[in-house]
Amino acid sequence: MATSVDFKTYVDQACRAAEEFVNIYYETMDKRRRALTRLYLDRATLIWNGNVVTGLEALTNFFEMLPSSDFQVNTLDCQPVHEQATQSQTTVLVVTSGTVKFDGNRQHYFNQSFLLTAHSTPNNIVWKIASDCFRFQDWATS
Repeated sequence: MATSVDFKTYVDQACRAAEEFVNIYYETMDKRRRALTRLYLDRATLIWNGNVVTGLEALTNFFEMLPSSDFQVNTLDCQPVHEQATQSQTTVLVVTSGTVKFDGNRQHYFNQSFLLTAHSTPNNIVWKIASDCFRFQDWATS
């Protein structure tokens, strides 16, 4: 069993990774959307306002359909997911909220949750999205 100091270190590392990831994700979404699917696992799932999109080809098609965007993240929270729940895969839950304005539409509040998994490369660890859940918070209002 890990000590509380070990767990705090793990949480701190997860939060640093989450902050870095969130900056990259939303900048890529707003400015380099064609590269966005590089952040996802091959079999990743996106649930966008209740609509399920699975796999890189479907994700590419979905993101190309969206109008250009301007995301502003107001809150970010994260926590490591216990390895017993993820078959020993290093995983972090990241939750964001903020505002987004898609070209031609009014601004919306949104919440987004990511499950990120760590993948080792020769030079570092790369975080990939296994699951992504996006929801407008005010979609039913005018």
